[in-house]
Amino acid sequence: MALNDGTETTLGAVAKGAVLVVNVASACGFTKQYAALEALYESYRARGLEILGIPCNQFGGQEPGTDEEIAEFCQKNFGVTFPLGTKVDVNGTGAHPLFAELTGHGASPVKWNFEKFLISADGSLLARFASAVTPDAPELVAAIEAALA
Repeated sequence: MALNDGTETTLGAVAKGAVLVVNVASACGFTKQYAALEALYESYRARGLEILGIPCNQFGGQEPGTDEEIAEFCQKNFGVTFPLGTKVDVNGTGAHPLFAELTGHGASPVKWNFEKFLISADGSLLARFASAVTPDAPELVAAIEAALA
């Protein structure tokens, strides 16, 4: 998988304790969740949580920018320090392999921007949260706490 800065990595290399993968967009009603994602990252990073924002333009064309524009927007408006991937598709025949795996095996496709997938350090999907579930929602925080215990 490619990060926004051009670095090639794997989910296993990113995962220290757990990874919260979020398909993100800059012009979405849920875009303000970037701030809460950054706060979550600051709170749990030392305990092994990694957050990986993956931009996607498949939902209403709400992520039209280039990888560089997306990174600049996130840093300037929300102070994002967690890694961002390159812009990818999350659904359909061109879906990035990570999302193909996360939504495969009978799981539903990604419905909108800011869906969240909590993955264990060994790559197992622990939980999935809809876009409207904020990063500071009790159920998401509890799942992270359990994953890092």
